[in-house]
Amino acid sequence: MTDAPTERRAQIERHTSETEIRLTLTLDGSGATSIDTGLGFFDHMLTALTKHSRFDLELACSGDLHVDDHHTVEDCALALGQALDQALGERRGIRRFAHAYAPLDEALARVVVDLSGRPSPHVELGLARPRIGDVAAENLVHFFQSLAIAGRMALHVDVLKGTNDHHRAEAAFKALALALRDAVAPTEHKDVPSTKGLL
Repeated sequence: MTDAPTERRAQIERHTSETEIRLTLTLDGSGATSIDTGLGFFDHMLTALTKHSRFDLELACSGDLHVDDHHTVEDCALALGQALDQALGERRGIRRFAHAYAPLDEALARVVVDLSGRPSPHVELGLARPRIGDVAAENLVHFFQSLAIAGRMALHVDVLKGTNDHHRAEAAFKALALALRDAVAPTEHKDVPSTKGLL
């Protein structure tokens, strides 16, 4: 008799003076989304991330957008990273390492991830415009950094080419989706994939 598979799922509620967030993440999903951050472009990026990772994500954020978009983007990234960390548990029986390339027309992005338990973000989006839609370009970089820190992963994001900033950013989110999909994938092994025995 074998144990029934455990659902890899997490719920996060984050309440601060700057944002209120409710988030549910399911790793073994179908790419279903219900996302409302109040930032149209950010919602678009998170939808792409969810669709191509095949994670299910429900995310509602009420943030201090009268100030700017920083706290909303940062806190959503922190909540998503925390949910990913919780859903992975001890990180037994996962691939752990993954990389992916994703093009979007003329743009090409590469993401390499290690679900190592050690946060280490390195992000080069190379965006030329100060804003894309309603999101500051610097906050898109900050999203990847905050996600890596809260998700306890080494994350390298490099946009290798592209002249359109929307394409560059979206290619990065899609490459992240593909890499995470592979990194969290179950293997035939049930151990923790580390010589330390702990991630």
